[in-house]
Amino acid sequence: MSVLDNWDQWKNFLGDRLHQGEHQGLSGSSVNDLAFEIGDYLANQVDPKNDQERVLSDLWSVASDEEKHAIASVMVKLVENNGSK
Repeated sequence: MSVLDNWDQWKNFLGDRLHQGEHQGLSGSSVNDLAFEIGDYLANQVDPKNDQERVLSDLWSVASDEEKHAIASVMVKLVENNGSK
């Protein structure tokens, strides 16, 4: 099963990556830029596997770059307390 198949697993996966980045010294703006790049890759290359991902994909498809950065930033906030610390 892929981490993309289950929303909670996906959030935990992202939370783990966020904590790894923070421990390696990535700044908040670097984390948000990386989240934007991941969001753009997923929107263009990966078919959503659940309802939550479909909503994010639909929002991403109509958002401006500024709005996409906002969505990415909100996703970072959403997963900050997920994953192992």
